[in-house]
Amino acid sequence: MTIPGSEARLYGDLARWWPLISPIEGYEGDAGIVTEMFALAEHPVREVLELGSGGGHTAYHLRSRYALTLVDLSREMLAVSRGLVPDAEHLRGDMRDLRLGRTFDAVLVHDAIDYMTTADDLSAALRTAYAHCRPGGVAAFFPDHVAETFEPVTDCGGGDADDGSGARYLEWSLPTEPGATTVRTEYTFTLREADGTVRSVHETHVTGLFAVADWQRLLGEAGFHVSTVRESGGHDRTMFIGHRPPA
Repeated sequence: MTIPGSEARLYGDLARWWPLISPIEGYEGDAGIVTEMFALAEHPVREVLELGSGGGHTAYHLRSRYALTLVDLSREMLAVSRGLVPDAEHLRGDMRDLRLGRTFDAVLVHDAIDYMTTADDLSAALRTAYAHCRPGGVAAFFPDHVAETFEPVTDCGGGDADDGSGARYLEWSLPTEPGATTVRTEYTFTLREADGTVRSVHETHVTGLFAVADWQRLLGEAGFHVSTVRESGGHDRTMFIGHRPPA
């Protein structure tokens, strides 16, 4: 079985560059949205499970509010996260079949959900979230795009470290055909070591593209009651809240 995103160098041998490629400051706004979503639970949220937690950048902004359990497939990204959020529990696992045998007040799946490229994979991830969400709790999902509003983009960014190292990226998502269920994005990373050595790495990422109705249907089939949140300006994203009915 191919693990979505598992072959991406960004999450493997390039993981140590993650804090420069995607600076932590950029996640503060999303952490605020997460907190607002979690406030919709039937009971106060204290214990939180994040699936596909990556380098821990969202978790960093949530660490003072919640007791966090962070799950990711990449050992390298988990190592980055442990350095940033040392008090959180870190576990390696696949969001499609993870079963911890315990539940949480809330579940978060940030943009790692994009690596679910088929309806079966997305459905499996949603069932995992439901299985770990306490009755009366909520699960928040942050896909980067949905089929109705997807537009190809070109973006760039990066940052520098105190030791003189630095990273820059170019992101180029390609137009999709009508009815397409995946998005192809080309990334180029230019990496400068502290000694001044510079190299470039290119790789292709393929992510899922689902309609809002598909999200709502699959969340309902997983057992959730569904709310949809549309972010205006900036990312212009459509996000989803799954409410697990009280017992």
